[in-house]
Amino acid sequence: MSEKCKTRYPVVLIHGAGFRDLKWPVYWGRIPNALIQNGASVYYGLQDCWASVETNAEAIARRIDEILSETGCGKVNIIAHSKGGLDARMAASRLGCGDKIASITTVATPHRGSKILDRLFCLPRPVWNTAAFAVNNWIRIVGDKKPDFLKLCEDFTTERMRIFNEENPDVPGIYYQSFACVMDHPFSDINLSTANAVIKRLEGDNDGLVSVESARWGEDFTVLKSNAFRGISHLDAIDLRRAPFTKKTGPGVSDICDVYVGIVRRLREKGF
Repeated sequence: MSEKCKTRYPVVLIHGAGFRDLKWPVYWGRIPNALIQNGASVYYGLQDCWASVETNAEAIARRIDEILSETGCGKVNIIAHSKGGLDARMAASRLGCGDKIASITTVATPHRGSKILDRLFCLPRPVWNTAAFAVNNWIRIVGDKKPDFLKLCEDFTTERMRIFNEENPDVPGIYYQSFACVMDHPFSDINLSTANAVIKRLEGDNDGLVSVESARWGEDFTVLKSNAFRGISHLDAIDLRRAPFTKKTGPGVSDICDVYVGIVRRLREKGF
């Protein structure tokens, strides 16, 4: 087994909205196994899927304490997808976890919100209340303790994210980096084709949910593009299809697992 991902501190994978950390199917596809095979010690955030940022940040803070107690390590490395990056940032900046986190890597996280949601909140409030009632009741069935679909969506507006960023500044001593993904065209991911086209018009290049500019955060920033015709969608970023990209045409990512192995390898090289 390789040790190129054997970091000083364990890796905690933090999922995004709408999913839970299930043993099967794993939210992260083949990624955890790829990291483990290369020497990484991998844990999960285990937070709710439709809870608010505040609620999930509290859950992550508790989870970090559990991992530190179990491993005897002084800190953790967080790799977070989508909303999970906001949960992690709040845990670090406002919930006393700043000295327990060595690094926060965000992948396709909407740090600056969504202009689409800005426009969608022009819809009558009863429409949102009805949607929230349906989602919250359904998601309680699969295990969420405090689902809050309406607040979660409100948190993704650009104004709410502006306030969030002011209230959750980066913690000195934590290494922050971010990654954005790009769909090459709307048919890159049929599940996100309409959203991709609309976001492209309003915000530019995007992964079907989060624009490149919204995903930019931290000391280092990387835009991920595949060497396949379809590019990399928001769901490809967590290996939802459980397969490498096909139809290689040139430079770019051929397997999303390689991206995560590279992230953790570089964290190791930095002493984390």
